[in-house]
Amino acid sequence: MPHVADWKKEKVAELEELTNNNEIIGIVNLADIPARQLQTMRKSLGDKAILKMSRKNFIKIALDNANKNVEGLADYLEGQPAMVFTEMNPFKLFKILEDSKTEAPAKAGAIAPADIVVPAGDTSFPPGPILGELQQAGIPAKIDKGSIVVQEDATVVKEGEEVPKKVADVLSKLEIHPMEVGMDLLAVWEGDTIYTADVLKIDEEETIQSIQTAYQNAINLSVNAGIANSESAPLLIQKAANEAMNLAVNANILTSETTDKILSKAYAQMLAVASLLSSDALDDELSEKLNSVPAQAAPADNTEEPEEEEPEEEEEEEVSAAAGLGALFG
Repeated sequence: MPHVADWKKEKVAELEELTNNNEIIGIVNLADIPARQLQTMRKSLGDKAILKMSRKNFIKIALDNANKNVEGLADYLEGQPAMVFTEMNPFKLFKILEDSKTEAPAKAGAIAPADIVVPAGDTSFPPGPILGELQQAGIPAKIDKGSIVVQEDATVVKEGEEVPKKVADVLSKLEIHPMEVGMDLLAVWEGDTIYTADVLKIDEEETIQSIQTAYQNAINLSVNAGIANSESAPLLIQKAANEAMNLAVNANILTSETTDKILSKAYAQMLAVASLLSSDALDDELSEKLNSVPAQAAPADNTEEPEEEEPEEEEEEEVSAAAGLGALFG
């Protein structure tokens, strides 16, 4: 190609070399990005990625000449294209570029990315010509207590529509910046697969929730099916221990672990049976236990010194209680 300038050959050769030497190749659109913001966005990439701006035909030639099957990326050259080279995961690259975007005022003729709404409230502007400008832009405004107030939320431009000049001027005065400025990652090549922006744009919270739900469902399946692995083994052991404990208690098998539980069960069953009897068949101790817990705790509040004969009374009460239980169980 003797008729092609050397600098053009060098540009294409540089892009071709970067394409061959990197595992992740992306196409971005840099249209309408001010130079200062572009520099800030370059810094956000740091040493994690290389950004190269070039002409569309240079990029196409480099993609065609590369030793990888990346020709399909040429279908995504839009606006002011640039190539990005990295070893980063495509989804991480997309997130970094999206996070680097900044708010920007709406320009006349720009396409609204979403409904542009002017919220109700005080504009802080004193009465003047701006009242007419607001009303001409379709914003319901009036003078209230010495300032101009927007009476209710007003949608001045719907998603996908062009921004009229009058609306753009008013939005700028109201300091409403509905547009986003930043690198639009249009497509990324990785391992013979091209990921487009709609695939790379994911809802992180929703994705994390889905993964957590899937993980929990898998654990439940493993435990219920008795499939042992590093995650389910502790739960399976715990489940087996609980089932063994329940079996031992229900079968009244006395061990160091079950004795207290069996005694508690027997005590509860005794109270349940006692509750079915008439009051005449119960001794005082059982009646107190069945009536209320506070009544059972009342003697603990007595700080008076016990009489000398109290131990014998306690002994007699124990005998009486035993007799009552003996009568209860025959």
